[in-house]
Amino acid sequence: MFTGITTDIGRVLLIDALKVGYRLKISTNYDTNNISLGSSIACSGACLTVVDLGKEWFAADVSGETLECTCLNTWKTGTHVNLERSLRLKDELGGHIVLGHVDGVGKIESIQLEGNNHRILISAPFQLSKYIASKGSITIDGVSLTINEVVDNTFGVNIIPHTWESTSFSFYETGQIVNLEIDVVARYVARLMERS
Repeated sequence: MFTGITTDIGRVLLIDALKVGYRLKISTNYDTNNISLGSSIACSGACLTVVDLGKEWFAADVSGETLECTCLNTWKTGTHVNLERSLRLKDELGGHIVLGHVDGVGKIESIQLEGNNHRILISAPFQLSKYIASKGSITIDGVSLTINEVVDNTFGVNIIPHTWESTSFSFYETGQIVNLEIDVVARYVARLMERS
């Protein structure tokens, strides 16, 4: 479980093909002496398991299913990755409850500067749009954000300067594919409504 508050920006150092999927080597500023094999780290919103460690890097295997459901299949050497270690019971829940289970991918339709902030418009898959509501929460590439507006299957978020500089958002371009995780509460409410 995560909060959607990015605590490091890593970079993809190496992509090794496996029989099915990849092994990613990702740089980090985390003290890897305090990371155990088997630990979970959210990598731009996808919960990955640490399978190898070194000084200032960790490796994680990415399954074929994860590649199909996320934008990790677009990553290259040098891609910037939002990182968050899993939540501990004593940690502050600064964002919202994030599982690290990507629900689908969205496409950045536009990025506009509004004063000091950036407004990003993203189109979401039709099947996810029913879970997206104005003033609700969404996770974009592992970052917890508030939805400002919704029109059909497109929604807008406002990125304050701190978030812009502390995440991989400053590297985004129009047309880029991003990981989306809808709010878990919205998912369960919708499921309950379907049953009634």
